[in-house]
Amino acid sequence: MQNKDKTGKAEIISIGDELLIGQVVNTNASWMAEHLSDSGIYLQRIITIADEPDALSDALSDAISRAQFVLLTGGLGPTADDVTKPALCSFFDTRLVFHEPTLKHVESLFKLRNFPLTDRNRQQAWLPEACTPLTNSVGTAPGMWFEKENSVIVSLPGVPFEMKTLMEEEVLPRFKALFSEMHYLRKTIMTSGVGESFLADQIKDWENALPNFLKLAYLPQPGIVRLRLSGRHTDQKFLQKSLKTETEKLYKLIPNLIYGYDDELLEQVIGRLLIEKKASLSTAESCTGGYIAHLITSIAGSSAYFKGSVVAYENQVKENQLEVSATSLEKHGAVSREVVEQMAAGVRQKLNTTYALATSGIAGPDGGTAEKPVGTIWIALAGPDFVKSKLFHFGEHRGRNIRRSALTALEILRQELIK
Repeated sequence: MQNKDKTGKAEIISIGDELLIGQVVNTNASWMAEHLSDSGIYLQRIITIADEPDALSDALSDAISRAQFVLLTGGLGPTADDVTKPALCSFFDTRLVFHEPTLKHVESLFKLRNFPLTDRNRQQAWLPEACTPLTNSVGTAPGMWFEKENSVIVSLPGVPFEMKTLMEEEVLPRFKALFSEMHYLRKTIMTSGVGESFLADQIKDWENALPNFLKLAYLPQPGIVRLRLSGRHTDQKFLQKSLKTETEKLYKLIPNLIYGYDDELLEQVIGRLLIEKKASLSTAESCTGGYIAHLITSIAGSSAYFKGSVVAYENQVKENQLEVSATSLEKHGAVSREVVEQMAAGVRQKLNTTYALATSGIAGPDGGTAEKPVGTIWIALAGPDFVKSKLFHFGEHRGRNIRRSALTALEILRQELIK
């Protein structure tokens, strides 16, 4: 392990036709990536290959030229399409040998589960002679540890709970012992209210002045932009202090845009603020179809501040339940400032709440006009002594419009609550 260019670097090779054709989502790779990073190991590449020996050989040759640690998942098992072991024998110029401890482990698992042991299951005990077997405490396929050209190659089963157990019990502790300790820490800053490009313009000077061991990533989603500030350093306390210092600098730049940290949900923050102010909330939703209420009530304890919602899709419901004026509906249309403000005021009065949010718009994909295209959304907030609204144009994707509308409504309420 003396190649300094490789030290602490890792790559993941996921094996399986089912991954390539999209039949199975590669959750293994994302889980491994997170845990490698948390262990201070730099993951520089993830690839997915077919269940073919040549594909594995090519991928391994490429990976060990760059990385100290190479992780394989998939292709280990008792069925005919599990080709990893024969391919590894070819790559490492070795042969399959019978491993008695693995057989005893398989026998004990089958006995515990009261399953009959078949010849096919016994094949799990045939392992490449060049590997060090890693005990799989929750399954029959052991992990396999190889070393070649100053790299470690570890083959793991594709079954997620087996892979995770082997990583935690066997692989990560061994990896950490092989390279100088490098600490990895991250802080996620949650923002709402502006898009990614506008946010980047506001914080560019701060971003450009970051120390070279810290890295900023923009992770946008409809209505929210997560800023992931991360770094690696041998001095953990220094790294912690640096993250704290830079996070505080950022907050001073954009205090109103930051609503929380470390993947905190906007609906959680709203709930906390309403409780602090001893305030209550109701919603009147047309284009969002109850999605704001869903977000609010997904938080445990939301009954302390959320009283209810009226999903008013049809104009008659707006009139009868929310006391929206028929004249306003006829003159301005359901998607208008006048109607959405009356919806907010109406539900606030009907449910007797401190605040009320209302939405009315054209979520799409059809229903738009030249005057009001798809993505036209009005959002209103009613409070003790005011009703205010704002017009948004979110685009043509229905699902994204609904989520953006709901999160934007919550952000409007948050801005009012933090005044």
